[in-house]
Amino acid sequence: MLVSMKPLGVLLLLSLVFAFLLPAEVPGEWPRWRGPFDTGVARGDAPLEWSDTKNVAWKLAVPGLGNSSPVIWGDRLFLTTAVPVEGGPAQTGDGAGGFGQGARGAQPAHRLVVMAVDRKSGKVIWEQTAATAVPHEGFHRRYGSFASNSPVTDGKRLYTFFGSRGAFCYDLNGKLLWKYEPGVQMRMRNAFGEGTAAVLDQDTLLLNFDHEGPSFLVALDAATGKPRWKVDRDEISNWSPPLVITHNGVRQAILAAPNKVRSYNMANGELIWECAGLGHNTIPAPVVHKDTVLVMSGYRNPKLMAIKLGGKGDLTGTDSVVWSTVRGAAYTASPVIHDGRLYVIMDSGLFSCFDATTGEAHYERTRLPKPYNFKASPVAANGKLYLSTEEGDVVVVKMGNTFEVLATNTLADQVFISSPAFAGGEIYLRSTTHLFAIREGAGAR
Repeated sequence: MLVSMKPLGVLLLLSLVFAFLLPAEVPGEWPRWRGPFDTGVARGDAPLEWSDTKNVAWKLAVPGLGNSSPVIWGDRLFLTTAVPVEGGPAQTGDGAGGFGQGARGAQPAHRLVVMAVDRKSGKVIWEQTAATAVPHEGFHRRYGSFASNSPVTDGKRLYTFFGSRGAFCYDLNGKLLWKYEPGVQMRMRNAFGEGTAAVLDQDTLLLNFDHEGPSFLVALDAATGKPRWKVDRDEISNWSPPLVITHNGVRQAILAAPNKVRSYNMANGELIWECAGLGHNTIPAPVVHKDTVLVMSGYRNPKLMAIKLGGKGDLTGTDSVVWSTVRGAAYTASPVIHDGRLYVIMDSGLFSCFDATTGEAHYERTRLPKPYNFKASPVAANGKLYLSTEEGDVVVVKMGNTFEVLATNTLADQVFISSPAFAGGEIYLRSTTHLFAIREGAGAR
């Protein structure tokens, strides 16, 4: 029997169906690493142009070294960094690896620092030392730090994550509420360093510990820090964070990794489905488009693939993999998904735009105006895509089916590894040395 529906009813039904497929929008303008929608898309607009003498509201020197991205709630911005302790204890050991900082000799103890900054003035409101630790392993000389795990906030609490050193929860005035000690010293491939973002879903905090040892995913009670469940994972070094969605009424965490992409029931950690196909050194975060999740790896055996949601068990080699490509996959930067298009920037600066439904390229591996290197993930605002480079430029590209550069903005002597944060029409850029506030109409500082 065929049932007819008025167009308005059909649209309403579809909107309700797809609402259950998408990650939940959360309050706050930039409360977590990939923004309020887990898509890399900001609310509202943002400045198109700036320089050292234009639209820079303030510039703050950040002590130590941290490649975590800032998060924002209200009039405050939060970030983490690691500051060496001069004259403190040190270790030599064998764990540094060829790419680790420790390969050069002993590593000093570091203060793992959490900072709150006033958005209007750039003044530090409070600063806390979560822990002072002697590192057991180094990090990638150029791209790593001991504070690369981005924090997350719900407007009541700030959750900071330092990998092997644990998680530390504060109220927004800097009072320590609880801490979680994972009881593991992670061994990352080639000592590239730790850096997976903490993920907050409602009243649960997810922390992933994939490394060259016993790997696991743990869910903590966000109010107390007490473990709710913990699952062992057959995985190796991985930096991709979980993505939490609801599908068919089941809240689930999807986690991309080299051995398999897996989905876990948020209620108890039970495995729902898994699918092999990605390569080593998975870093980009998953994103969801309609009824598929898009996952990616860009190191050896690069792969970008769309997996249909709703399956159970092992989906490897089945028609649940709707489409895949080995061209244009990013190694480090997470993609932006918006209006049915997937935007991907490779480390080498080649830029692609894919149809998220079919995998067809609107344009593929297009070169930017000059050679660039990328580690920061792109962010979109009001039809503009912002690409932060290691060379100190932020290239702004028009979103859509055709490639068009709208502006190139330079801040002298800066290197951008961290992804930017957007809030209230403003951009917050963290370089390896400074934090910048970009605000329309601001003068030079």
